[in-house]
Amino acid sequence: MTTVTMEISEDMLSLLRRSPDEFMRELRLAAATQWYALGWIAQSKAAEFASVSRAEFLDELYRRRISAVQVTEEELREEVFGG
Repeated sequence: MTTVTMEISEDMLSLLRRSPDEFMRELRLAAATQWYALGWIAQSKAAEFASVSRAEFLDELYRRRISAVQVTEEELREEVFGG
């Protein structure tokens, strides 16, 4: 596993009213939901990256108004009409 280190000023943490652990949790969730929304990673991998259960990840998608279903129009058409 690779470790990534990030420097965050105390002022920023204070401004956000977050502890370092809360900040990292929020950052991981934000990245995971964004990467999922862009279609870069699957739900299961996004939840794993964010260190949450799949159900918690789905709840987070709902809170952020991101569709839990990532299907293109072409994929849907192929599924419905058989190509």
